[in-house]
Amino acid sequence: MPFGYRALRALTLFLLVTLLAGGAMPARGAAPVATAAGSPGFQLSWLDKTCAACDDFYQFATGGWRKANPIPSDYPAWGQFYVIYARSLDQLHALLEKAAADTSAADGSPEQKVGVYYKTCMDEAAVEAAGIHPLEPELAKVTAVADVPGLIAEIAHLEQGVAPGTPFDFNAAPDPKNSDRMIGDLGQDGLSLPERDYYLNPSPASQKIRDSFSTYVAKMLQLVGDDAPASQTEAATVLAVETKLAQISFTNVELRDVAKTTNHYTLATLQSAAPAMGWGTFFASAGAPQTSDLNVDEPSFFTSLDGLLTSIPLADWKTYLRWRVLDAAAPALPKAFVDERFTFVQVLQGTPKQQPRWRRCVNATDGALGEALGQLYAQAYFPSTAKARALQLVDNLQATLHDDISTLPWMSAATRTYALVKLTAMRKKIGYPDKPIAYTTLIPQNDSYLANRYRANQFAWDYDKAKIGKANDRSEWGQTAQTVNAQYDPTNNDITFPAAILQPPFFAAANDDALNYGAIGAIMGHEMTHGFDDQGRLYDAKGDQRNWWTPGDAQRFNARTKCISDLYDTLPVDATQKQRGALVLGEAIADLGGVTIAYKAFERATAGKPKTKIDGFTPEQRFFLGYATVWAENNRPEAARLQANTDVHALGRNRVIGTLENMPQFAKAYYCPLRAKMVRPPAQRCQIW
Repeated sequence: MPFGYRALRALTLFLLVTLLAGGAMPARGAAPVATAAGSPGFQLSWLDKTCAACDDFYQFATGGWRKANPIPSDYPAWGQFYVIYARSLDQLHALLEKAAADTSAADGSPEQKVGVYYKTCMDEAAVEAAGIHPLEPELAKVTAVADVPGLIAEIAHLEQGVAPGTPFDFNAAPDPKNSDRMIGDLGQDGLSLPERDYYLNPSPASQKIRDSFSTYVAKMLQLVGDDAPASQTEAATVLAVETKLAQISFTNVELRDVAKTTNHYTLATLQSAAPAMGWGTFFASAGAPQTSDLNVDEPSFFTSLDGLLTSIPLADWKTYLRWRVLDAAAPALPKAFVDERFTFVQVLQGTPKQQPRWRRCVNATDGALGEALGQLYAQAYFPSTAKARALQLVDNLQATLHDDISTLPWMSAATRTYALVKLTAMRKKIGYPDKPIAYTTLIPQNDSYLANRYRANQFAWDYDKAKIGKANDRSEWGQTAQTVNAQYDPTNNDITFPAAILQPPFFAAANDDALNYGAIGAIMGHEMTHGFDDQGRLYDAKGDQRNWWTPGDAQRFNARTKCISDLYDTLPVDATQKQRGALVLGEAIADLGGVTIAYKAFERATAGKPKTKIDGFTPEQRFFLGYATVWAENNRPEAARLQANTDVHALGRNRVIGTLENMPQFAKAYYCPLRAKMVRPPAQRCQIW
């Protein structure tokens, strides 16, 4: 889906001596309690007691864990999210191996579909024997393009699953102004590098990546038979075309601007704005429903692209399309292609070793048949008791946020009244979808892995496009049961917590309330708060884009969020780079709001209960340990820079430091003096909720 809409769906998923020097200070007046042996959500060995909690709580709370958990050679980073992800991969692997070996599975059943798909992916001998033969028909179609109308027809064909996003995306999405109905949505795309600035930044580091990319393109083209001089010329052409696309693309920060990416067009006005594209030809060739209602995420991209269709020679366009077809197919081609692709991935991520084939095939099957695989996962690993406990936590957090909004001193009565209406209307999706996708017309076969990839992509295209002009099915999920993540969707005003994230260390029935509220509770509060962050607040209770804030409240809100953006601009990625506050603002708002609300919900849930210490820590201290544990991670330098350049989420360390130093509740729990490093002076403190 287009980046703007995709980004919204993902509002998904980092100088005095203090009173605490390497340990928790006994609570005043509290009697000593025996230390416990640990829990699924916290172990004493995860601490670094050489660091004072009020100096650097991230190091104090996670330093031991990070020292004992170096990054595996086939990962770009390693943290608690990765631990759960790897555990889930192992679980899915067992399910898929069983499904692939099950010859008695009923035709069309989830077991049969995922088993066949996974089996063809794992059959490396068959992939090697087939060579590039399964790809040749698609390369031939690009070669046959003879004019601009033929180019447009081929772009439409590629969008259906061969090489989506070449050079733009077309998807179904809720109408931003009337979310009850689905319309077509056009968004910029077409770049092989992570985002536009990788093409435009003149720094030596960026130039090195561009040089490596050109080498990668040339070597891949040689693998399909081009000689070395020709492949190098073609690689230069690909980089030149993609650089022109980058020059007309929105920045990552601009893509977060809801107003800029909401632009209603009819087919007639789109054709008038970009006549060379021949939109009637595109939609007809793509088999898309003829619709007169569209949202164009980045109008200037499409008007500029229209000029590029004729200013860039047709031969160069064909070279670019040929490359995109090859790159998209690479994971399903012989080992030489896969290895060449990984060599370039190493430049971006710094990962020294490629993931074993079974992990790649588990991920591929998950991507193709996610909700079918999710049915098997939920049946095996998600008991109904876990769903009930998670719902109890969510309900308490929702009630706590309701009370908080009701008493916000900076929000007027008019805005507050509707904010409570929106919060009350927020839907909750926990565990797995009640109506999973049936994949009726997706029939994996035993002929070739690449053919199955194309079938899965075609199914996804057909399934998505069939929604255009229909009612918005709000029961659909944007994530599968096995997704280690969570989500707020502003166009549906709902929050989603898949089964896979509802496990230790984020959530466990054996955990005390402090750990559960500090970990999964903060994540739940985070997703709820997205409904009121700088993007989410621009949508109403139904999911329509509508300004329901008074001008004064909006001004006060923006002043408070500027404090957060300015703070994150100072937080380091490495010795030469800082976080981009404007890029991570929405997630940083949700982090601060989520932890604040989770802490209040924790107080609400434990009111009147004994303040029993566990592992030497008070419940209040364990709450913040639970939160920091979630973001324990080690990052390769390349991966950290890649995340900072492309991701709306800050690094784990900055998510902990940037959040907790604004919370007086944290300072009180750990007896931090006002001038401690982890305490911002009251006049500089960022606070919304």
